[in-house]
Amino acid sequence: MSETDKNLKIAVLAGTTRVKRQSFNAAKLVAEVGRGIEGVEIIFVDPKEFNFPNDGNDPEGKDPRYSEITAKADAFFIVTPEYNHSFPGSLKRMLDSELKNYIHKPVALAGASNGHWGGLRAVEALVGSVREMGLVVTYSDVYFPNVDKAFVDGRLVSDLVEQYDKSIKAAYDELIWMARALKTARTQS
Repeated sequence: MSETDKNLKIAVLAGTTRVKRQSFNAAKLVAEVGRGIEGVEIIFVDPKEFNFPNDGNDPEGKDPRYSEITAKADAFFIVTPEYNHSFPGSLKRMLDSELKNYIHKPVALAGASNGHWGGLRAVEALVGSVREMGLVVTYSDVYFPNVDKAFVDGRLVSDLVEQYDKSIKAAYDELIWMARALKTARTQS
């Protein structure tokens, strides 16, 4: 078994296809922090790079590249913006394209908004959907309030680096713990 095969594979999902998506910077930061964790392989998923032509999880509504990612991922970390007190339809569409590949895999959630709530309502709205898909939701969420001001030229402003490094790593700690436990349980059943 190669070293890469031993690593936990975590898919970081950017949650929107919107042109001026401020949350994309937060998703890139979450992936960057994950890449610095030993024993973890990050797969960054930009929904703009995939095609989901129809609703549901029927074969004609899948993108085989996304199916492959969800099959090999041991865990997921979704970074969603908050649009109208919920998460984007493009994220729901992407998530709906797979079901069997999510069963008994953990998911961490991060929210982002231009306001002071940091995507809290989007995360709350997402919990029910991902649970129904068979994903196991962690409790250490990450929130990016005022995301439009938190990043300059795609980089987190310096006075926020320590705060977000700490909160993102805490979310990864729980996600990795759950990924190992659930991976072991899945292989034993």
